[in-house]
Amino acid sequence: MKQILIGTLEKLTQTKRSDLSAPAPGVLIIDKPGGITSHGVVSVVRRTVGTRKVGHAGTLDPMATGVLVIGVGQATKVLGHLALREKEYFATIRLGASTTTDDREGDVLERAEPMLLAAMRDDEIVAAVSRYVGKIHQVPSSISAIKVDGQRAYARVRAGEDLQLKAREVEITAFEVRSITRSNDGIDVDVRVECSTGTYIRALARDLGRDLGVGGHLSALRRSSVGPFGIDASHELVPWSEGPQPEAAIMPLADVARAAFSCFEVHGERAADITHGRRIEWPDTDSAVIALVDGAGVLHALAEEREGRCSYLCVFVTASGSE
Repeated sequence: MKQILIGTLEKLTQTKRSDLSAPAPGVLIIDKPGGITSHGVVSVVRRTVGTRKVGHAGTLDPMATGVLVIGVGQATKVLGHLALREKEYFATIRLGASTTTDDREGDVLERAEPMLLAAMRDDEIVAAVSRYVGKIHQVPSSISAIKVDGQRAYARVRAGEDLQLKAREVEITAFEVRSITRSNDGIDVDVRVECSTGTYIRALARDLGRDLGVGGHLSALRRSSVGPFGIDASHELVPWSEGPQPEAAIMPLADVARAAFSCFEVHGERAADITHGRRIEWPDTDSAVIALVDGAGVLHALAEEREGRCSYLCVFVTASGSE
């Protein structure tokens, strides 16, 4: 059973916790409900835990639900590295209509003839889905959060601009059909997707419908995992006064590092070197990013290899013991 966490947006607009000290840095795994933006969830967490230093790793559209990784305090430094991890989604693709937003919230652009849908076989759909597994070039939806000349793509589209985004390479490691349901309105294809960061499931729905010649859009989306963080460890947005205090649900930085990165212990002078920005020797590992922790389990830094030594991506402990 999932734990219960923090407050609803309505409750928190009336309740401040500025009188409380900021919580220890760490990560919250939120089961984002539908109807709220990722930034809206960040706003809820900020107000609940009493600090503005909160961010998220990987945007979910308002329609989507599921795993949203939230960093609190110094943990915001690791979010960019967590966002680069693989992700899993469960989605429903509606075949039979294309929309302006590539999902159910947009206006319908074109509908397929009922005869075309009736003639389409299940094995045709499964075969079309399988062709997307591997490295592909995908054009993101025009209402994505990608920045173009400093502005979000969706903002430029909503301002009336006809925006054409460039294709980018993504990797689909799994794209599986779980069920196919037919109705008078179209064909609903329930799928599971494992993919690299930067993959747009809406774009998969759009392109699958195009390839089948009937149009398609996304009608439901749930993210079940981001890297090592799954839905089973997530927390719901409910009034914090009705459940445990949110600080108890924050995963400490060292635990985040152990879950997401290869960890290596540093002691004495080596720990002090990290604190002062002096590069130490790179350990014997093939990992692209490693976490450096001390014997007490305190996370000192994330690092990558450069010329046989550690190049620090972010440092968490200074000479005085805190940042």
